[in-house]
Amino acid sequence: MKQLKKYLFMLLLAFSAMPGFAEKKDIDMKEILWGHIKDSYEWHVTNIGETPIVLHLPVIVHSSTGWHVFSSSEFSEELDAQGNRKGPFGLYIKSANDEKYPSKIVEMVDGQEVRPFDISITKTVCVLFIDAFILLLCILIPARWCRRHKVDDPAPKGFTGLMHMFIMSIYDDVVKAIMGKEADKYAPYLLTCFFFIFVANIMGIIPFPPGGGNLTGNIACTCFLGVATFLVTNLTGTKEYWKEIFWPDVPTWLKVPVPLMPIIEIVGIFTKPLALVIRLFANMMAGHAIALAFAGMIFIMFHLTTSDVVNNVAGSGISVVSVALSIFMMLLEILVSYIQALVFTMLSAVFISFAHVKEHE
Repeated sequence: MKQLKKYLFMLLLAFSAMPGFAEKKDIDMKEILWGHIKDSYEWHVTNIGETPIVLHLPVIVHSSTGWHVFSSSEFSEELDAQGNRKGPFGLYIKSANDEKYPSKIVEMVDGQEVRPFDISITKTVCVLFIDAFILLLCILIPARWCRRHKVDDPAPKGFTGLMHMFIMSIYDDVVKAIMGKEADKYAPYLLTCFFFIFVANIMGIIPFPPGGGNLTGNIACTCFLGVATFLVTNLTGTKEYWKEIFWPDVPTWLKVPVPLMPIIEIVGIFTKPLALVIRLFANMMAGHAIALAFAGMIFIMFHLTTSDVVNNVAGSGISVVSVALSIFMMLLEILVSYIQALVFTMLSAVFISFAHVKEHE
């Protein structure tokens, strides 16, 4: 107990000493929050003193002068008068506050700013590759064990046994429970959705590379997953499914002369995957933003007033609360990561099953 009290006392002293190193600096919480959530051409890890630790990623663009492949380190760290970062080949990265092309690579052509064809390996793309590689390992290692063993062999142990249990729980409790006899047909897609989202969510919680990327908090990623479910649902729909959309079994005056019910059903086709996109995106982005906001409270309180004494007391007091809330949010994020992957998979299975309506007698 004495050692614990001593440790807590030293921790508070360390927090109290923090403003002595940063009392003259302005804390831009908006930049900190959006810097983590938004995509970028480099991966900022942390700062050691005044030195930023940055992983520079490859830039691949096709501009008015042809194809160019180079490192993002060639963009200047110094901002010009417009807040832009100049780079090679007449390219530059626009200011984060720009209304048209925020933090995007542009070039000047005939006096106008235009976006080149950009297929750069940004932070989000890099995180996508890492998460996909981890997902392959999680699936191929158990698959390799299954290929080398018979059905009546003892159950595997360790990581392989854990993945077997995890996969079968999702298959039996979600996919098979909803899809029924068609479970085997759609299980590969639904299981891929679940484990990809779950891996991406968990990796986003890890605060350092290869984690730290907010992949499912990016609307482009969740939009792709929603479009995939939309295509699987509607391209495999039965004739009865489409009949109930364009000519449902309702009174005729609800279908002609004004096609009220068909319009509602057609709108429903698009709102279902849209709900998947918004739910996953909003929950994961909000979780990261709240956790960062709790951490940022420490720096805000250390710069609360012009009095060092007040700042030290306020900062030291809020540090304990902020750290506790941040830890709570991280633990909650682990639960949310599982729930959001489960909800997306479950609703995708429900939407697909609704599209396989049998003909009514």
